[in-house]
Amino acid sequence: MEIRNKANRIRLLNLQAPQMRAFHFSWLAFHLCFFGWFGIAPLMAVVRDDLGLTKTQIGNTIIASVAITILVRLVMGVLCDRIGPRRAYTWLLCLGSLPVMAIGLASSFEAFFLARLAIGAIGASFVITQYHTSVMFAPNVVGTANATSAGWGNLGGGTTQILMPLIFSGILMLGVNEALGWRLAMVVPGVVLFVAGIGYYLFTQDAPDGNFDELRARGELPEANGEHGMSASFKAAAKDIRVWALFVVYAACFGVELTINNIAAIYFFDNFDLTLATAGMIAGLFGLMNIFARSLGGVFSDLFARNGGLKGRVRWLFVAMLCEGVALMFFSQMHVLTLAIGIMLVFSLFVQMAEGATFGVVPFINRKALGAVVGIVGAGGNAGAVAAGFLFRSESISYQQGLFYLGIAVVIASLCTLAVRFSPEVEAEEQAAYRDALGEETGAGALSLR
Repeated sequence: MEIRNKANRIRLLNLQAPQMRAFHFSWLAFHLCFFGWFGIAPLMAVVRDDLGLTKTQIGNTIIASVAITILVRLVMGVLCDRIGPRRAYTWLLCLGSLPVMAIGLASSFEAFFLARLAIGAIGASFVITQYHTSVMFAPNVVGTANATSAGWGNLGGGTTQILMPLIFSGILMLGVNEALGWRLAMVVPGVVLFVAGIGYYLFTQDAPDGNFDELRARGELPEANGEHGMSASFKAAAKDIRVWALFVVYAACFGVELTINNIAAIYFFDNFDLTLATAGMIAGLFGLMNIFARSLGGVFSDLFARNGGLKGRVRWLFVAMLCEGVALMFFSQMHVLTLAIGIMLVFSLFVQMAEGATFGVVPFINRKALGAVVGIVGAGGNAGAVAAGFLFRSESISYQQGLFYLGIAVVIASLCTLAVRFSPEVEAEEQAAYRDALGEETGAGALSLR
């Protein structure tokens, strides 16, 4: 798929350009999705007591929250190719808001489990965010655009850890007991998601020159059938070994981040004898690093591409992944609160830079099957979270042991970057496209307020 008039600069304050409206709405929508997706996580200590959940049951709900997202991400990628990111996001946000509010009706483990399973579909929002920025921005800044939109979206994982306990506390101040308080607290993100879905439909468009149906009517975009259909697009992506290598890589970075989002609050609460609010604040620091860390991963990817081309992007991805794995192993061995927080922030920096670096490579794998590639790689993040979830549901493995084993797995996964290679012809073509997009602009890859 060839989209014309992509932006070669990221002008943060220019809301008139459709590229920048898509940028801001995509990261904001993804950010808000975290309130529904992981809004219950910082309240799990209360939910555990209310519903009488065991550690194994909590582990199963963690797995449920990310398992269904694997399938939905695979579907959402090719769906974006067919109906466009604007309508895809609108439907996901509006329909996804329903189970977020309905989780408050759960009175047993089974009902709670099913609610978290349904809520997990919201995690497919990431695929739409990355798809939308990929079709809106040129090669010289696409890594930065993808990383920043996803990073500011992932920031929702941190703000959720901080704000949901405060919302819960505010509800308790009204005289409501804890059993009802956590249920009412989940209504807030549900309402916000529904409103965001309406806003996305009203204020964005699929591509720089219009929506996909308009482009197809003008003959500027092929019809979504035959060789450009959903099945053909998915087959083209699925038979590429590089796509599955990036699937594993993303499983070992975003999958790890999702796991930490799910367990961080209860980990600090149980291991360092903290209050629920304090544990949530500390856990929130991990997610708050997304305000700049994932963007750095994309910025460095674009900078490495200036001189090293696509090989430079892949080399940077390997370095970020290796450092992430080592930092995670160190974090698992910390027993002093201040040291644990410090190493957690270093680990957070590298895990999020690795995510940004991954999607600095993704747009160049197969432009004609972009949606399918984004969907498969994005699903890898949730597959990684599901796999990691089994480490933390076992009664015989402590959280510290689970984190250490996870760090080893990340180091091994970093070797998958060796399978991501490009032909000399593609390297030359993309390097030329990079120079063309750069043109006379300076500071490529940097964010601009103009």
